Amino acid sequence: MPRSERSPLLLAGLLATAGVAHFANPRQFDAIVPKALPGTARTWTYASGVAELALAAGVALPRTRKAAALAAAAFFVGVFPANVKMAADWRHRPAPQKAAAFGRLPLQLPLVLWARSVAKSVEGRS
Repeated sequence: MPRSERSPLLLAGLLATAGVAHFANPRQFDAIVPKALPGTARTWTYASGVAELALAAGVALPRTRKAAALAAAAFFVGVFPANVKMAADWRHRPAPQKAAAFGRLPLQLPLVLWARSVAKSVEGRS
């Protein structure tokens, strides 16, 4: 399978795995929901899990890939405040945990760019 065909499926797999994780272990996600958001943290955890699963399905299907990939890029930007909260909350934890929390911050940019490249690859074939 050419790389251009694998990339959307890998992105869909990442989104699906993250979506399932929101339901399998919601407490870890509840903890990083910014307090400024209305409603309960659990509601946001489940809503973001559903969003990731829907995005995964959309990216996996060629017919909806472009729109879903662009939505995934926006989603990755939208969840950045949760990663900032996690880094702030974990700043006094042991070094490996702190490194993981701070390491997530710069990873958002490659995820956004990856999703955009998946959307552009659909444009290139149209």
